[in-house]
Amino acid sequence: MRFVLALMCLAGPICADPVADVAAAARVAFDGMPRVARVDAIEGQCGADAHVNNQVAYCATRNVIFVTDAAAALPEAGYLVAHAYGHAVQVKHGVADLALAQIRSRAGEEQMLRGLVARQVDCIAGFLLARAGLPDARLTDWMTEEPFAGTHWGRDPLRIGPEVSIGLAARDEWFQLGQGGDLAACAPGEFSADLLLAALKP
Repeated sequence: MRFVLALMCLAGPICADPVADVAAAARVAFDGMPRVARVDAIEGQCGADAHVNNQVAYCATRNVIFVTDAAAALPEAGYLVAHAYGHAVQVKHGVADLALAQIRSRAGEEQMLRGLVARQVDCIAGFLLARAGLPDARLTDWMTEEPFAGTHWGRDPLRIGPEVSIGLAARDEWFQLGQGGDLAACAPGEFSADLLLAALKP
């Protein structure tokens, strides 16, 4: 039976693993990328409680992306992990620090600024999906409600991580921009793509 499965894997996409493909693409494209840890549940990982996203979460303190086995089996698994890698790219290459400095100095505009950060994250996610060779998709192919509006990334404890909502349509727009394969397009508003392009490995 194992021999038959091996032949089937050689023959086509039956053994495709979009989580692994996105992780590999992220590591090829950028230094310092987190490892992926498959877990039964997000709650209890890196200070996560029941309010943290129950599919995928990025722990910046440990530089780990936690993915539940259930999430890894979903059709949108590649996107879910690519979104987490989008945050990791920002954290590891200066965008998160720049954004935090702006948020602290302009507290009244926090939601707008976090919205720009979220748009860039989903653009990076699309870029990584393209780099992984996964087919173009729309978020609306997989979901009817906005993903990742709740806490799903940050330092330990994850339960105090940021929350931001920009709507499914905005996320999908920037996700599709990224799938075009041009990282320079991932420049929403005040946050340019300069730091991303400087970090992108040749």
